[in-house]
Amino acid sequence: MTIDHRLPAEYEELRRTVEEFAHDVVAPKIGEFYEHHEFPYEIVREMGRMGLFGLPFPEEYGGMGGDYFALCLALEELARVDSSVAITLEAGVSLGAMPIFRFGTQAQKRDWLPKLCSGEMLGAFGLTEPECGSDAGGTRTTARLDEESGEWVINGTKCFITNSGTDITGLVTVTAVTGRQPDGRPEISSIIVPSGTPGFTVAPPYSKVGWNASDTRELAFSDCRVPSANLLGELGRGYAQFLRILDEGRIAISALATGLAQGCVDESVAYAKTRQAFGKPIGANQAIQFKLADMEMHAHTARLAWRDAASRLLHGEPFKKEAALAKLYSSQIAVTNAREATQIHGGYGFMNEYPVARFWRDSKILEIGEGTSEVQRMLIARELGLTA
Repeated sequence: MTIDHRLPAEYEELRRTVEEFAHDVVAPKIGEFYEHHEFPYEIVREMGRMGLFGLPFPEEYGGMGGDYFALCLALEELARVDSSVAITLEAGVSLGAMPIFRFGTQAQKRDWLPKLCSGEMLGAFGLTEPECGSDAGGTRTTARLDEESGEWVINGTKCFITNSGTDITGLVTVTAVTGRQPDGRPEISSIIVPSGTPGFTVAPPYSKVGWNASDTRELAFSDCRVPSANLLGELGRGYAQFLRILDEGRIAISALATGLAQGCVDESVAYAKTRQAFGKPIGANQAIQFKLADMEMHAHTARLAWRDAASRLLHGEPFKKEAALAKLYSSQIAVTNAREATQIHGGYGFMNEYPVARFWRDSKILEIGEGTSEVQRMLIARELGLTA
């Protein structure tokens, strides 16, 4: 049997298409959006027309009939140029639409997925709370079923929620305590809350260190009522559903981190070939060459890691450990490559007009979002059979 490391033709065509879009459409415009902390609606609409938001979903729901591997390829190519655009796609698909596709009823899928797949609408996932981040099982938001009206009554607060307050946000799926299990632990369920529902308040955007052209906000629910039919999946299975979504999402974040790391290489190689110091390009200096060789090694290895995890997912094999490994490694090397790229650029690396300045600011959150590096190590250790 011959093992071929190359992408099949359809995947390679997609990769090249997104690469061209990122360089021709995103790169010339995103810096201004980023500097002014503005959401790039024009770029997102174009991504919707390209079908990127529908990549892993069946055609019957308005999707492209692709898979999660295809989504990750697109995320890597976008993040080579800008992470705000990439995270908008990642969150819109992995956290906004995917829970409905994985766990929704046929009615919920018909109602929501076509608009989410077209990019006409964005979805968000309300999990993190001010007093429980990594400990998602400590959810304090509550949802009580009013038997008389047949509605869920939701109260609580969510924070750091991506895509939750744009003009095209259509829904947020929130986790909430809906009761108690026999052992006293909270029963956590997932409930779809449409944007504009009375009692659902969206705060102004956060002032963030990075991802400045993406939308991130705090959400509040005060006696917010939605129909009982808005329960997503089984009652009391919201936490388990969330864990499945996060396992998949870690592969997507790994692909995004890999793209950022590769973007650092791309920009630094180009700069090293043209920047003159002491009568020659700085790329002629072995110190710079070694930095770039290490950066390329990091990006290449991270790419192998996320592709391995994605392949296991597509083949129905266990992938939890591989997803955690990929997310842990790629997020760390994204930070490393961004730091080195900034160093190679010198003073220009500290100027926001240069992409590496964005890369440096955007990289750190990759070690935090969708599971911190510490959580990834816990998961890997657990998969190795080590328990506390």
